Amino acid sequence: MKPNEGTIDRAVRVIAGLVLIGLAATGTVGIWGWIGIVPLLTGAIGVCPAYAILGVSTCPMKK
Repeated sequence: MKPNEGTIDRAVRVIAGLVLIGLAATGTVGIWGWIGIVPLLTGAIGVCPAYAILGVSTCPMKK
C-alpha cells in the first residue's frame, strides 16, 4: 500500500496512541484505551485504511 499520511498526521497518531495505551495501562480510562493501538500502528506504518477507502491523503505531493 502507498503511504497516505503526512509527517504531522503520523506524529499526532503515534502520540495519541501512546497516551491512550498509557491511560489504559494505568486503569485511568478502562479497556477502551487499548484502542490506542490502532492510531499507534497506522502512524508507525504511514498507511491508514480508512483514508484509503475515503480517498483522503495528508501525504505531501512529490514534485
